[in-house]
Amino acid sequence: MKYWLTTLFVLMALTLQAQLTIEKSWVENRLNPRGVTTQAPRLTWALASEVRGAAQTAYQVQVAASPEALKGGKALVWDSGRVDSSESVRVPYAGPALESGLTYFWQVRTWDQRGKRSAWAPAGYWQMGLLNPDTEFAAQWIGPAPETDTIKRPSPYFRKDFQVDKPIQRATAYITAHGMYEARINGQRVGDAYLSPGWTSYATRLQYQQYDITGLLRQGANAVGAVLGNGWYRDYLAWGDSRNHYGKDISLLLQLDITYADGTAERVVSDGSWVSRTGPILNAELYDGETYDSTLEFPGWDTAGFDDSAWQPVRVEAFGKANLIATENEPVRKHETFKPLEILTTPEGDTVVDFGQNLVGWVQLKLSGTTGQQVSLQHAEVLTKEGNFYTDNLRAADQKATYILDGSTDQVLEPHFTFYGFRYVKVAGFTPSADNMTGIALYSDLEQTGSLTTSDPLLNQLQHNIQWGLRGNFLDVPTDCPQRDERLGWTGDAQAFFRTAAYNRNVNAFFSKWLKDLAADQLDNGSVPFVVPNVLGPQAAGSAGWADVSTIIPWESYLLFGDRELLQTQYPSMKAWVEYIRSRSTENLWNTGFHFGDWLFYRPHDDNDGRSAVTDKYLIAQSFYAYSTGLLLKAARVLGQTEDVQAYSRLLEQVKEAYRREYLTDSGRLVSGTQTAYVLALQFDMLPEGQRQQAADRLVANIEDYGYHLTTGFLGTPYLAHVLSRFGHPEVAYRLLMQRSYPSWLYPVTMGATTIWERWDGIKPDGSFQVPTMNSYNHYAYGAIGDWMYQHIAGIQALEDGPGYRHFRIAPTPGAGLERAEGRMQSFYGEIVSSWAFEGGRFMLQLRVPVNTTAELVFPYGTPESIREGGRALARAAGVRLLQDSDGRVHLQLDSGSYVFDVPAEISRMGQDEE
Repeated sequence: MKYWLTTLFVLMALTLQAQLTIEKSWVENRLNPRGVTTQAPRLTWALASEVRGAAQTAYQVQVAASPEALKGGKALVWDSGRVDSSESVRVPYAGPALESGLTYFWQVRTWDQRGKRSAWAPAGYWQMGLLNPDTEFAAQWIGPAPETDTIKRPSPYFRKDFQVDKPIQRATAYITAHGMYEARINGQRVGDAYLSPGWTSYATRLQYQQYDITGLLRQGANAVGAVLGNGWYRDYLAWGDSRNHYGKDISLLLQLDITYADGTAERVVSDGSWVSRTGPILNAELYDGETYDSTLEFPGWDTAGFDDSAWQPVRVEAFGKANLIATENEPVRKHETFKPLEILTTPEGDTVVDFGQNLVGWVQLKLSGTTGQQVSLQHAEVLTKEGNFYTDNLRAADQKATYILDGSTDQVLEPHFTFYGFRYVKVAGFTPSADNMTGIALYSDLEQTGSLTTSDPLLNQLQHNIQWGLRGNFLDVPTDCPQRDERLGWTGDAQAFFRTAAYNRNVNAFFSKWLKDLAADQLDNGSVPFVVPNVLGPQAAGSAGWADVSTIIPWESYLLFGDRELLQTQYPSMKAWVEYIRSRSTENLWNTGFHFGDWLFYRPHDDNDGRSAVTDKYLIAQSFYAYSTGLLLKAARVLGQTEDVQAYSRLLEQVKEAYRREYLTDSGRLVSGTQTAYVLALQFDMLPEGQRQQAADRLVANIEDYGYHLTTGFLGTPYLAHVLSRFGHPEVAYRLLMQRSYPSWLYPVTMGATTIWERWDGIKPDGSFQVPTMNSYNHYAYGAIGDWMYQHIAGIQALEDGPGYRHFRIAPTPGAGLERAEGRMQSFYGEIVSSWAFEGGRFMLQLRVPVNTTAELVFPYGTPESIREGGRALARAAGVRLLQDSDGRVHLQLDSGSYVFDVPAEISRMGQDEE
């Protein structure tokens, strides 16, 4: 109660004289990005104010070529002047043409509804990429001398000395590779990104990275170098002897652009003057790991004056540059670190280190040993029920790191061009300790935007597991799993999890980049591959619920981030997919082709009485046909595609009618009586209005028949709880959520999971494992329940009439005996907060509505007379307006600001009892 009273006191004490402040800013949906290649970068700023109803009425943006010019307000590149507008998200730069490679600094200030002007926001910046990389990349592709070991393929090292004769004003490096690279200048690593240049559809989209290297160069002698690994370009991917997907070569493209203080410029480029050799990285593979022989190191190779007379001239390659693009998303970086939680000796005699968390990255060693001493690490996710090290579920992936020591003291060792999915590490060749082993998490550096906590420890652990499933599988592409011989960008997993991901992290740029690869890999007939980037071939495409990612994520990106440009960019891809389905349909019925169906649905062993939840695959396909058509129709409306609106409105009705003819009986039963069948029918509005409630009741009856357990797979699970809530059964949704026995979301939590599992029973109740051929313990798809948790426990819901949370709904639905919950979500407008608790005899609800937004509050309990805000009756509360309700609950319109609502606990408890 003390917390709530303190909050109330603070709110009552706020001064009405406060002005707008700018909390955060973005350029092209990223924080201070490098590599912007549009002439109209979109600028965004989030506002804050202590005043309810605060709103921006005008803004002014200034852009300069230096912080000093910006601060002085002179020699500006662009000054928008005062612009009367409430827009604060994706405001386009409208100044003179921007130049390749230059860094631009910007600031913004705003005016509120009372005419009060804010202070200038802290300066942000962006750096332009190469606007014409095909011609502006003066560097040449270079490769090592012909490889002698074409099996292990040791990593080649490249180097070059060069001279800097004058003081430097600025310097930028532009680097990419066929393979992965790490670059170094004067003995220091360039940048803090890993696994660069990332994974894209390389044939048409190869990203280069750019780095500010001004501080790495010195006047006089300098050296630049790089080491390459196989990476996604030519490493083993998917199954069997499948490698060299994009080429057999391994090559470097590097350019240093140096501008001197006197205004002159110079370039250092990769060309025939470089030299190369192999070194200590004996092999580096994504699935099998890395072997490093430190006795083969050549100290100082990346510094000026190194004797490289034994190195060989490089080969200049004739690869083109038309496929080069600037980096569009956040890089992979190091994040959390872990010390050993426990060091075990297994019954089989292995020494195993438990890091306490299933993570993705690697282990850094700090060892003192003898010259030639070999140490090894093997990585795994789980131990057997007997406590032994288990790797069968890795299939053909070895997941090993092997090091040969050089005899020095406190030698620091870690991999370069691989990553591992693990909680447990089996060690050999040294004695492990908390001092010599550190686990390091590696994932795309996406800004964390969401958090959700409740009074239930198991739910909190589930949210933790969802977060770590995201971390472990968002390494430049959204992968299915990070440990076995797969690690591919499965489209079905991505679309199922997208909304949950978008609550927890700013995935706007991450998925924008990936969707462009999807469009690049989309077949000429419109079919969408199973995985993106596509390394499975053209035949692996066109499955319902997988390929529909091409319509689902673009639309939901628009809804959740307000990204109309992304929707516009992906619209041809969306349309091509729907037209592909139409071309494979007869009388608007899509009942052809291969489909994964409701992947990994519930199927008990030795099923003799039909308990397996098998859903007709073509019923699923027809459902997603309608869903994709409906999303395309929505996109057409937003984008003003009038003819398409008419055409796809007709098609949508025809597709639904075909569904009803084929799969719905006159009495309202579906030909498949599974949870997934009814969930999809209700989620996608496949049924006539008059038959929907009875269908929802059939769904509930099915759930009851399975003892309040879910039976859904990858396609039904994301929508299950949403459908139950929408059709008046939130108590059943909660009962499924809180279910602890298999199959359920909390069952893995009770079994010690720290990430989301691929299967509901990856570890069975008796401690044995599911089949090793398909049993990942870090697989985010079933974590899609996180979307419902944010939307219904915290109550934060996006609305189509205010995309990007310009207008949104807060409608928490307490249940399952929870005493409190809090959800926070950072939108581009500011942080949204919904926090509730039963405390001191009252139900308390604390909210924050960002500046420049409005919210609809659907209060879970009470009447307009019994609800108070800030200790006052609703009629006296500033910024609150009573709306007409349609469901018997109190609906309020809220202006921006912070609020504390409360209602007597007996009223709210009565509501819980009714559930």
